[in-house]
Amino acid sequence: MTQKSDGAGTLVSGPEEQEDGEGSVMSRARRPWWRSPWVYGLAALVVFNLIYALPRYLSFDPTQSRTRIDPTFPLHYPVVVLHVVAGNLALVTVFLQLLPWIRRRHPAFHRMTGRVYVFGGVIPTALLSLVLLPYSTAPMGKLGLATMAILWLATALTGYRMARRRRYMEHRRWMIYSFALAMGTSWGRVISQFAIPGKGIDVAVFFDISSWMGWVVSLVAAYWWLERTSPRRRAVKTTVPS
Repeated sequence: MTQKSDGAGTLVSGPEEQEDGEGSVMSRARRPWWRSPWVYGLAALVVFNLIYALPRYLSFDPTQSRTRIDPTFPLHYPVVVLHVVAGNLALVTVFLQLLPWIRRRHPAFHRMTGRVYVFGGVIPTALLSLVLLPYSTAPMGKLGLATMAILWLATALTGYRMARRRRYMEHRRWMIYSFALAMGTSWGRVISQFAIPGKGIDVAVFFDISSWMGWVVSLVAAYWWLERTSPRRRAVKTTVPS
């Protein structure tokens, strides 16, 4: 299996070879990645997350924390800061992972950012979120956030394992699921910032729905996109009946 099958997938430009599920190679053309709307949409979401959270915590001032600090947990604020920094590192590196130009032209950089994403971003962020959840003052939503953290950890580690085994098509699929889960927190923040509970909707229920909606919608969208652009589906579409 060649390095190209690592996941250039449907995001690459120019003629591109990609293996289908049975090992055959298909060649197809793609428009330049920088002309794809998804690049700018996802970049905007990553930047929004950086602007929203990171500056407050880089000041190392507990009074600026968006999370209420529990005085009974002396390390609460340092853990929150590490969680935010690692989370933003994960978002930036996974976005770089998905850029086709980097994957094709700079494979060494692609591999490096992948390792940073998994070991410097996902693992500490997911584990620290599980540590912080018991101290959260949110009325609801802990179960949804805990489920997202566990699934994020599982998809990232599986994607890394597939890359180590040179099963690049599976690596690509798992990394896209991992990216969808990484975006779950950002979508949740968008929902909480711009969505206002209507009359008759309990605030606790609204927070609970928000904690699930962001990452579930992202996962469904990732699955839909992967199925829609899969090599097997394209092969079926291009088959001419005899």
